[in-house]
Amino acid sequence: MAGLFLVRGSDPGVAGPALASARAQFGRHGFAAPSEHVVGGWTLLHAPHIIGGPESLFVRGDDLVAVAGTLVCDGKLGRGALEALLTMDLPRIDWSRIGGQFVALVRRGGRTFLFTDFFAAFQLFRDSEARIFSTSFLAAAEALPRLHFDAQAVYEMAFNVVPIGDDTVFAEIKLVGPNALIELDADGAVFHTLAKPLPDTAIDLPLAERIAAHRTKLDAIIGAHVAAYGDRICCPLSGGLDSRLLLAGLRAAGSRPHVYVYGRADSEDVAIGRAIGAAEGFKVEWVDKSAVPPPGPEAYAERVARNFQDYDGLPVYGEIFESGANAAARDARHPGGALAASGGCGEIFRNFFYLPDRPVSAAVVARTFFARYDRGDLTGAFDDKAFLRGIEDKILAALGRAGDRGRLPRPLVEHIYPRLRCRSFFGREISLEARYGPYLMPFLDHQVVAGAMTLPMALKHAGRFEAMLVAALDPSLARHMSAYGHGFDTPPGLRHRLSEWSTRMRPARLRQHSYALQRRLQRGWAGPTGLMASDYLGRVIDLEHPAMRRFFRIERVQDQGMLMRIANLEYLAKSLGSRVIG
Repeated sequence: MAGLFLVRGSDPGVAGPALASARAQFGRHGFAAPSEHVVGGWTLLHAPHIIGGPESLFVRGDDLVAVAGTLVCDGKLGRGALEALLTMDLPRIDWSRIGGQFVALVRRGGRTFLFTDFFAAFQLFRDSEARIFSTSFLAAAEALPRLHFDAQAVYEMAFNVVPIGDDTVFAEIKLVGPNALIELDADGAVFHTLAKPLPDTAIDLPLAERIAAHRTKLDAIIGAHVAAYGDRICCPLSGGLDSRLLLAGLRAAGSRPHVYVYGRADSEDVAIGRAIGAAEGFKVEWVDKSAVPPPGPEAYAERVARNFQDYDGLPVYGEIFESGANAAARDARHPGGALAASGGCGEIFRNFFYLPDRPVSAAVVARTFFARYDRGDLTGAFDDKAFLRGIEDKILAALGRAGDRGRLPRPLVEHIYPRLRCRSFFGREISLEARYGPYLMPFLDHQVVAGAMTLPMALKHAGRFEAMLVAALDPSLARHMSAYGHGFDTPPGLRHRLSEWSTRMRPARLRQHSYALQRRLQRGWAGPTGLMASDYLGRVIDLEHPAMRRFFRIERVQDQGMLMRIANLEYLAKSLGSRVIG
């Protein structure tokens, strides 16, 4: 991502220790020594990509642009994008000129501004007094004297992999939101509000015209990256829709990327991906991350400590307790600073929440998707109604409809996926991967998302339109079999359509309790296995979970993924020591 850390210089007693701590933390992450710049009463630390990538710092006299992430401006990356951004007349931002996921600091004409990409997917952390801004969560945490766990965010992470909205697991650390443009001066930080509208009505268009419009939007963001990287792009391929559309977009833009597939030998993704490569005449590298031997018990603590730094304390799934295979795969996606591409957020073209095509309230979305818990796992610190109301409020805030408890227009409900779910889930992934090298996630580009928001729901069901888009971009690639039991050059089959229909028709109350019901029916649980087994885990945390026990009845949790995330939080508390006081 490159890395950024900013601290206000008006209080040397705060700034000096914070900068020293951040330098040390950036080193633990693997960054080279950051450069230091004084901008408008603030001190900036900037570090380039760990493996390599486009230029992310441009200085011209007193003017400066520093970026973390992958910025596209006027169709350019690297130095060209930085120079183009410097010409923009801030605080007005012309989003039609901007793409990618990033954090940008721009100083021009004596004024200094800090802002994120359209959805604030690339994460920028701040303290509650807005004296510190950091793209490293751990650097922000270590700059603060006291930290308290935020119960709502802790439960969100445990149940749904990541906290959502502007919250982090610590009450004292927040994320800068998508509607904030921050002006920095010697007196502090002034938050200006940005309007970032998306279409909220489905548009009726002839199919050929609709496909052409979507191709244009995809070509713009993908083509800019292909112009910069050519064939030096690593692209996944599985049995699903999103990776196929990504590869089709890259090929249509003129790239012949390095293609890979993850999975075990008997994986359907592996079989389909390799079959496509063989038929199309390109190599598909097969990577079985499960084949990487686990560290021995003696080396486990060192491996976990390295993972903790690689993933900035909080990976997407809490996977600090793994063999190192994910880190090796990540590095392999950026050979020599090459571009890694991802099909993440492709479900903007589909009905992600599997909801019927009618108005629904934010409360219904909260219950049907975010209620992944069994009350028996939780202590008295958990309040079911308060938790779901907290999710509902975050949904409404993301939509700009705070306090609207009524039913939302169905097209507006589609905004929840990019504005909330993608921002939090894929945003964390982007923020971690892009510190090593450049990263392309075209389906989270705001102009691509805006186009997807105009799709009628009938075209989203079973990926009907997305498949059409694959076929339009690359007919040869589309014709091959998928994990859905059909190629993407034909309409979705009955099995695929029935599978989605049965979920859409399931009542919200039933969906709310489906996780708890599955847990109650679970048989044969013998405890966590592999590197989560007590023989391993007991080497890196106290198995009594002193920090997390007030939130969870650890002995009752029979879900290895949830236990991994709880243990991740326990390890985080241990690593930060006495500054974590509750």
